[in-house]
Amino acid sequence: MEPLIVLVVVTLVLLSAGATGVRWLQPWPVALRGGLAAMFVLTGMAHFVGMRAELISMVPPSLPAPGLLVTFTGVLELAGAVGLLWTRTSPWAAGGLSALLVSIFPANVYGALEGLTSTAADELVPRTAMQVVFLAATLAVLGHHLRARRLARSVANDARSPQVTDAEGLRAEALSN
Repeated sequence: MEPLIVLVVVTLVLLSAGATGVRWLQPWPVALRGGLAAMFVLTGMAHFVGMRAELISMVPPSLPAPGLLVTFTGVLELAGAVGLLWTRTSPWAAGGLSALLVSIFPANVYGALEGLTSTAADELVPRTAMQVVFLAATLAVLGHHLRARRLARSVANDARSPQVTDAEGLRAEALSN
């Protein structure tokens, strides 16, 4: 439950800061990226401190080297958190973290079904609901970037379009003379 709380609280604090005039926090994806980054720092650190043994026990027995897998996914979560903070890498980080959330979901199911988790919040239905929220947030960041990129390409293509208004044509002709 703590990761969800961190995601919501940090995102709302950043949205509020944007609403009060912090210009670089005004676009909602920036606030969401900050909330996701804080959440993934929290969950990534849990792979090394505090919950490591529990996370290792949640790795399905059919997978090799549970300790290595937990370390690897923890590093990926921390790297993704950093990547979310830089606009240039944020779509790649969001896409990678989306894929990571999907790939680790079987461990969450296994842990819940085997009773390996410690609290009621870790049962399958609430855990699944939280994973859906996390996945929706990472996909929202990625989707926003893809829509913005598509719009920028469309605007650039329109600017290069051979269809020129009469006024633009006259202006261009005057400049060329």
